[in-house]
Amino acid sequence: MNLNADLVVLSAGDTGRGKITGDGVVGLSRSLLTAGVSSLVVSLWQVPDDATALLMSQFYNNLQQGLDKATALRNAMLTTRTNHPQPSNWAAFTLIGDITPIER
Repeated sequence: MNLNADLVVLSAGDTGRGKITGDGVVGLSRSLLTAGVSSLVVSLWQVPDDATALLMSQFYNNLQQGLDKATALRNAMLTTRTNHPQPSNWAAFTLIGDITPIER
């Protein structure tokens, strides 16, 4: 499979998990990167719907403003933290791969 995508976002719970081997974590993330995806956002544990909806809305707004992917995610987490202060509500998400802004 050849996927030509700058960014894939898997905003459900546990999307970054996989089998731990000597080569690292083998799961959906690795498959997408191998298929050609430049970067992905995944979650490392179950996440609540309301906090995730806010975080993802902020993340996409930040990307539209031209921020790089890492800064866009960080700022979205900081915004979400104001309404949902527990880290379990917003800290599950991580960016894997290229952090540069999305090409327009």
